[in-house]
Amino acid sequence: MKFILGKKIQMTQVFTANGDAVPVTIVLAGPCFVTQIKEKNPAGRRSVQVGFEELAAKKLSKPQVGHLKNLPAVRTLREFEDSESELKRGDKLTIENFKVGERVDVVGISKGKGFQGVVRRHGFAGGPASHGHKDNLRAPGTIGAGGVQRVFKGLRMGGHMGDDQITVQNLEIVEMDLANNILKIRGALPGARNSLVVIKAKGTLKAVEEKKEEEKNEEPKIEESTESQVESVTEAQTEETSTNL
Repeated sequence: MKFILGKKIQMTQVFTANGDAVPVTIVLAGPCFVTQIKEKNPAGRRSVQVGFEELAAKKLSKPQVGHLKNLPAVRTLREFEDSESELKRGDKLTIENFKVGERVDVVGISKGKGFQGVVRRHGFAGGPASHGHKDNLRAPGTIGAGGVQRVFKGLRMGGHMGDDQITVQNLEIVEMDLANNILKIRGALPGARNSLVVIKAKGTLKAVEEKKEEEKNEEPKIEESTESQVESVTEAQTEETSTNL
């Protein structure tokens, strides 16, 4: 399974090659850092802990600083089950693991709306607004017979609304900006602006490879080639002098 943490920025629209307007949500996804590998979590499976959104180390507690030793200071930590990839502590994850047109699942926390009545929370029609029904327009009405002296579980009543974990499945990645770690996902995502979202898809994760090692490996090859050229030139000069003599 592929996964990455991101921040919901805003909604906008993009135009396809056919001229169709597609509503999308802009997500700042990654970069994320692997902060811990658990070979056996409580469920007996391998899990990977990932950190997102760098911040100043002074804003972390001492246990957090110790946990993130030799790693960037991050604000958020999340854990995922992962038995397919070969990730290790310190690896960096970016949106390069995803591609345009891929289907993803997005998990987020919906906007909190506080205490709401039955009309807004459950879509009740309310009472009649005719004469003689004062202060009864949005009341829930009777909740059942009087013989049972309790309220049944699951009864639709007023209460806390929103602030729930919501998963939206099968969303399409419309555009990607690798330079700025931006994903544009078709449709609406749960949560307010700047809220945390988790993006998941099928596949295997790969860490970002550092280019510095490749450059170091290339440098000695160039030096060897120049040294060999110098040796060949000196050999040719010695042969010429021997023939002249």
